[in-house]
Amino acid sequence: MSKGLFIVFEGVDGSGKSTQLDLLNKYLTARQIPTCATREPGGTPVGEKIREFLLDPVFQEMQGHTESLLYAAARAQLVAQVIRPALEQGTVVLCDRYIDSSLAYQGYGRGLDIEFLKKINELGTGGLQPHITFLLSLPPEEGLARSRRTKSADRLENEAMDFHRRVWTGYLALARQNQSYVVLDARRSIETLHEEICSVMGGMMGV
Repeated sequence: MSKGLFIVFEGVDGSGKSTQLDLLNKYLTARQIPTCATREPGGTPVGEKIREFLLDPVFQEMQGHTESLLYAAARAQLVAQVIRPALEQGTVVLCDRYIDSSLAYQGYGRGLDIEFLKKINELGTGGLQPHITFLLSLPPEEGLARSRRTKSADRLENEAMDFHRRVWTGYLALARQNQSYVVLDARRSIETLHEEICSVMGGMMGV
């Protein structure tokens, strides 16, 4: 049993999850609560190299199962090297994406078997699950429009809009199945979303 708290932010590209993770990190740090902020894929030297392959638009031929196994490999490294050690020290771990990104993108988006995805990720992570998952819910058309204002599209962002709609539908389905989800309307202001997230965390931690 971990001593710390494991908090995950999920959502389609451009939903603002990275922004909200950063704001929560600053909020907790200001209250002298030890935190560890990380991201998927990435967060370790191994994971960052895998991230380069996964998101590079050059590799359009990458197969769905290859993609899934690479995500699971990066995740296994992150859990072993960063997340579990931090939790054992009583740290609040804030992670930008986790297993449900694979279920949403490779499962619902690409149509791969959900049970296969759950199995490889359970093997890779030892079954580690977040205490809370904040889902920043936003229609993918709006999310991609936001994302493309600030950077060029990566390999996944270049997928057809139907793919991104399936991903969003998948996230909403996962939220209905999991009581640890907190679903937030990402069309609201950054400040409003931050206040709601802090309220949820305050209820858990008394901060």
